[in-house]
Amino acid sequence: MNAECRAKLWEDYTKYKTTESREKIIIEYASLVKIVAGRLSMYLGYNVEYDDLVGYGIFGLIDAVDKFDYSKGVKFETYASFRIRGAILDEIRKMDWIPRTLRQKQRKIDAAYQKIESEQGRMATDEEVACELEISLEEFDVWQSQTKVSNLLSLDEYMEQGSEVKMESSLSAQYETPERIIEKQELKEILIKTLDSLTEKEKKVIILYYYEDLTLKEISSILEVSESRISQLHTKALQKMKLKLGSNMDILIRT
Repeated sequence: MNAECRAKLWEDYTKYKTTESREKIIIEYASLVKIVAGRLSMYLGYNVEYDDLVGYGIFGLIDAVDKFDYSKGVKFETYASFRIRGAILDEIRKMDWIPRTLRQKQRKIDAAYQKIESEQGRMATDEEVACELEISLEEFDVWQSQTKVSNLLSLDEYMEQGSEVKMESSLSAQYETPERIIEKQELKEILIKTLDSLTEKEKKVIILYYYEDLTLKEISSILEVSESRISQLHTKALQKMKLKLGSNMDILIRT
């Protein structure tokens, strides 16, 4: 369906709110759920079934359709993707299947990286971390795959907490007052200053991810470390920046 037909579909639904028009919109954007679920599936690996992610995401799409304000003139795809992702990760959290042993593995990995990098003054290699943990490189790869979920959920706590408020703010961005424009400029300056609180490795990850729009996989290739390690650096950087930005953390979303 082209943009004109989609616009007509939204206009009809906004005006009449019929069950038929609602179902047509859900069907029209069902492919968006598969895209979001596919991206998360590539990240999570074998930990969660792709079909399960799609099922969770459908609820996010329905929620997005019901709450979207077409009159704001914002792309539905952007709004819906946000809610689909949130719905999927919320369901994963509810499952609460991440065992204590997995959390312990994550802490051991973090401690090993910190020790090696503190001693060597550079990024630790997977081989060095495996040696520090006294396990084989093959077993370390398994650990990393398992802890991807933990890293993703940890990161998501910062990126999606209060998602409805953040999204509503972005939906009304086109009606910003002069005061709001000044505030955003000040927040951008604060954001720049927060980079000084990061290590060089963390700073590189933030810049490549938020300013160069690279994926974690692409960043891992550039910095020549595992994707899991990039995810860890990403999460740690956001933790530090959150302390500096406080309630203004959502600037990472808007910029």
